[in-house]
Amino acid sequence: MTEETIDRPQPLTLLSEDEVLFRDSVREFAEAQIRPLVREMDEHAKIPRALVDKLFDLGVMAIEIPESYGGAGASFFHAVLAVEELSRVDPSVGVLVDVQNTLVINAVMRWGNDDIKRRYLPKLSSAAVGAYALSEAGSGSDAFALTTRAREDGDDYVVTGRKLWITNGNEADIFLVFATINPEAGYRGITAFVVERGFPGFTVGKKEDKLGIRASSTCELILEDCRVPKANVLGEVGKGYKTAIETLNEGRIGIGAQMIGLAAGALHHAIAYTKERKQFGKPIAEFQAVQHQLARAAVDVEAAKLTVYNAARLRDAGKPFLTEAAICKIFSSEVAERVTSLAVNLFGGNGFVKEYPVEKLYRDAKIGQIYEGTSNLQLQTIAKQIIG
Repeated sequence: MTEETIDRPQPLTLLSEDEVLFRDSVREFAEAQIRPLVREMDEHAKIPRALVDKLFDLGVMAIEIPESYGGAGASFFHAVLAVEELSRVDPSVGVLVDVQNTLVINAVMRWGNDDIKRRYLPKLSSAAVGAYALSEAGSGSDAFALTTRAREDGDDYVVTGRKLWITNGNEADIFLVFATINPEAGYRGITAFVVERGFPGFTVGKKEDKLGIRASSTCELILEDCRVPKANVLGEVGKGYKTAIETLNEGRIGIGAQMIGLAAGALHHAIAYTKERKQFGKPIAEFQAVQHQLARAAVDVEAAKLTVYNAARLRDAGKPFLTEAAICKIFSSEVAERVTSLAVNLFGGNGFVKEYPVEKLYRDAKIGQIYEGTSNLQLQTIAKQIIG
């Protein structure tokens, strides 16, 4: 065997021709279609439906769905690239696409039977936004302390409870709702249901007024004797905990992608502005202290990208990635907070006003250490894996 024929692993950041074309198309879309709307969407706390429709047209709302169901038939890594590029411009749009792909579609693709796939994947490919409803008032980090109940009634389950902090709540037509059919069984009673917005007894409640990612809707869901057909159980009855855990493990990679995109966007703004902002008669980018701060931020962003890409590549290769997903989530979210804070500092007084882009990215960064598993939970996951 010659040296040339040996199959060598490729560098993590080396993209295939297809991945480059996809990334560039999403970047071009974000600059042309999203950037002009960023400030307005943040102020009005809303993503226009016309922009959501354009995301469907672009193909980023159904990245892993097979072409036979109307999707792009691409990889999980493509979804990571899309979230990263969108989040460079607006992390609110990034998380809309992230939840659609890495949580909702991911769960339906993996756990849905042929009937559920046939009924829901074409909708999720064409126009229907999805939401993932696990969290409740008393079950945030302790995700399995659910109070939402489901009881059998003929061909239906009757579901009653409230969900909080549900991303995409305003836009979604399809909700993955987790409830317990047997509280005494603990996590073994948890079951996942596919709930449509129009089901009797289901309503979208209060929309939260948030610090960051304001254009992304975060809503309460109210289920009052909501009738859900038994045919809409996702996966096995009583096995919803497995669906939740394994889906969130993949979703954390998506949040990592959001955070590295956000951080890269802030760093880009900071570099450009320090070349323009003059103090003591010259651009502040010429001061060594500023250069070193920017260099450190570039190191952080690159290192975070490597952790995210590594986790995503492992997932696509069918290899274990639990620890890597936790690592990329905690590290990228911390990097995003540091880099956006630096960007605000380097903009000086302008960094603190809404006319300039970095104050928004600073606000957007904080959620990365909270949702889809807090930083403390990620540390606990990593600790269990390395200590045993």
